[in-house]
Amino acid sequence: MTSPFAAHRADLTALAAEDRRRALAPRAGADFASNDYLALAGSYALAEAMTAGLRLGLPAGSGGSRLLRGNHDEHEALEAHAARHYGSEAALFFPTGFAANTALFAALPQRGDLVVHDELIHASAHDGMKLGRADHAAARHNDAQAFDDRIARWRADGGTGTPWIAVESLYSMDGDRAPLADLAAVAARHDAVLIVDEAHATGVYGPAGQGLAHDIAPSDNLITLHTCGKALGCEGALLCAPAIVRDFIVNRGRPFIFSTAPSPLMAWLVRQALEIVANEPERAARLHALVRYAELRLAKLGIPASGTQIIPVVIGDNARTMRIAAALQADGFDVRGIRPPTVPHGTARLRIAITLNVGEREIDAMTERLSAAMAAA
Repeated sequence: MTSPFAAHRADLTALAAEDRRRALAPRAGADFASNDYLALAGSYALAEAMTAGLRLGLPAGSGGSRLLRGNHDEHEALEAHAARHYGSEAALFFPTGFAANTALFAALPQRGDLVVHDELIHASAHDGMKLGRADHAAARHNDAQAFDDRIARWRADGGTGTPWIAVESLYSMDGDRAPLADLAAVAARHDAVLIVDEAHATGVYGPAGQGLAHDIAPSDNLITLHTCGKALGCEGALLCAPAIVRDFIVNRGRPFIFSTAPSPLMAWLVRQALEIVANEPERAARLHALVRYAELRLAKLGIPASGTQIIPVVIGDNARTMRIAAALQADGFDVRGIRPPTVPHGTARLRIAITLNVGEREIDAMTERLSAAMAAA
């Protein structure tokens, strides 16, 4: 009998032949891989907040979707707090950033609209666009003029709907920032909606950790997404937008409507994390200083600075990338290799993330081992 999984096995074999097969591995070694930029996930501050939430009797589970009995006062309190914090009219809490992006792109752009997205935008946005009704097209990475030109061509060809511009404020695999002011100008020129995924900027940049889009907010045509599982050390995501957007997703966003609501205890914890980040700006200041230190050390190896806490070391070859990563891991440094399709073909890389879970001593040691591993691989 032919196995019903023969095609799946063949696919995995092909991935292995290209040095692209993935596998789960336990965390070990000094943290140069996580998105826990401010070291909040395992912090005493969040542990105390969690204990306080339990003492208040907040439930671990919601018991249903938000539209049934799953809506809790803590969800509402977090959303009101987030709207004030990020300068938006309204906010909506999702269990993950992936769910939020999928709901946003599947529900909001309508038939006859056009979504122009950065060519390096996250997979969750792509999945949402596939589920949506609007046409979509890629624009050259971080090139505001390319967005402008693409919308202009669409209008010249008879496009009459609403254009949507979709970008990340800080790209997770390249560590570079989007030209948000220029993109906001393009959006204003074309009566477009600007969607900014702040996943890797939330908590790290902007006053009180409000993100890189803070400088262009508030705006009636701006939607921002702030994930809570990175610098905030928690789980979930906050979609911040005009109230009409919130109401529409509550009514039409299937990933929101048909999902069990996030834990009320987690909603409480995210609210406390927002307060911690706002009241302790020294956390972000320490991180920025550590990033500058790492950049100086890596520059001695010819590795260019990204200007952010995400530093890519592009190797190119998949197998060599994974050999270098394995050598670092064997010596106690958790640096991960990133291969296609997460990054473009021919650009396999090490993704070095600087977090407050390490210090200058760990950076010194990692840099020395990286130099040796690159020479030997």
